Amino acid sequence: MNNQMTKTPMPSQEPDVRNKNFKEVALGYTEEMAVNEAQRCLNCKNKPCVTGCPVNVRIPEFIAKVAEGDFAGAYEVITSTNSLPAVCGRVCPQETQCEGKCVRGIKGEPVAVGRLERFVADWHREHIGNDKVEKIPSNGKKAAVVGAGPAGLTAAGDLVNKGYEVTVFESLHKEGGVLVYGIPEFRLPKDIVAYEIDTLRKKGVTFYHNVVVGRSLDIQDLFDEGYDAVFVGTGAGLPKFMNIEGENLVGVYSANEYLTRINLMKGYLDEYDTPIKKHKQVAVVGGGNVAMDAARCAKRMGAEVHVIYRRGRDEMPARAEEIEHAEEEGIQFHLLNNPVRILGDENNYVSQIECIKMELGEPDASGRRRPVAIEGSEFTLDVDGVIMALGTSLNQLIVDTTEGLDENARGGIQIDEETGACTREGVFAGGDAVTGAATVIKAMGAGKIAAKSIDAYIQNK
Repeated sequence: MNNQMTKTPMPSQEPDVRNKNFKEVALGYTEEMAVNEAQRCLNCKNKPCVTGCPVNVRIPEFIAKVAEGDFAGAYEVITSTNSLPAVCGRVCPQETQCEGKCVRGIKGEPVAVGRLERFVADWHREHIGNDKVEKIPSNGKKAAVVGAGPAGLTAAGDLVNKGYEVTVFESLHKEGGVLVYGIPEFRLPKDIVAYEIDTLRKKGVTFYHNVVVGRSLDIQDLFDEGYDAVFVGTGAGLPKFMNIEGENLVGVYSANEYLTRINLMKGYLDEYDTPIKKHKQVAVVGGGNVAMDAARCAKRMGAEVHVIYRRGRDEMPARAEEIEHAEEEGIQFHLLNNPVRILGDENNYVSQIECIKMELGEPDASGRRRPVAIEGSEFTLDVDGVIMALGTSLNQLIVDTTEGLDENARGGIQIDEETGACTREGVFAGGDAVTGAATVIKAMGAGKIAAKSIDAYIQNK
């Protein structure tokens, strides 16, 4: 037992070094660090940490294996419920989930569950690999998955483990969804995503790229091709703007476009033919994780970066760790401010952004205090680029092209919350396509629920 009150620190790049490169910020635990941290776990009888995990990782069991130095055994425990451990260990908001329920957190810091999960996944990849992963024998039934993001990959992994012949249809040229186009390399290296997807491929999952379901083919086509059930995990990829003056100027981006150009299209590498303009001064509008990702990318592209958010620090939806990393890297925060228009030069290029100061009033529907403009407090910032990181809206293409598929109040796909079943028989859905933009792990949890329901549905047909 290790009674230290704080987490074992994780080594990382120094802020003034990492803000100039796209290499991973956090460097991971050594074996000694991992064992030391694992020994902080109390192995509670009622396992509150597991209840906080959307994919029900058997947390105390895998941590006990780490404490014993049985890292291979720990990996087997994790992957019995989680197909993407290296991803989850890096991008899950553990502080509000498993670690948020950890008993050690009552009188000190919780056990570093995420860091340990990452360590185990990385250790297994480096020391054992997936060369010996074998194709799982087919049970003779077929399932189609639409979208190769976190929800779709999780559903595919759980279904192939049960013997289903799983085919994933992805609209982009690469699998991973938000894991490859949204989350930057310095938070989630793309070779790690590719490795975990390759493991699914070796188990028998088939991937088709550049297929837009609802255009290239539709849901009915999938049933006509012999699939017994379909899971829809298409995400929520349509960008939002503020509808203010100047949003059509050259140098204004949605965060979707900016991050996709950098992450998926490798715009930060000179050897790729997909460059992105290197701005001198960039304003990022928003306070969520996507805003932090965009701001930190712009910083690494050489810009002086200003984050503009209409509420205060306590109301920012981004993870505390991401905000702290951004601050350490030299990004400037303009809190309780809101853009009112974007100004351009004679060539229609962005030259300034005009903002107004805000104060917090009564809580709104989100439960957060509503920002109210302070009359006469306008000011301008000199910028040549503006990135709108205001969340995303739902793409209704599949709802619009699928008979019998109903829409929910959010504009997403209507489902039975307990099973993921849609209003059309044989179709299931989950993740951002249902809820709107949320976390990777919540999408994975939805994929897991749907996979279980698909299995029950097909077996009972």
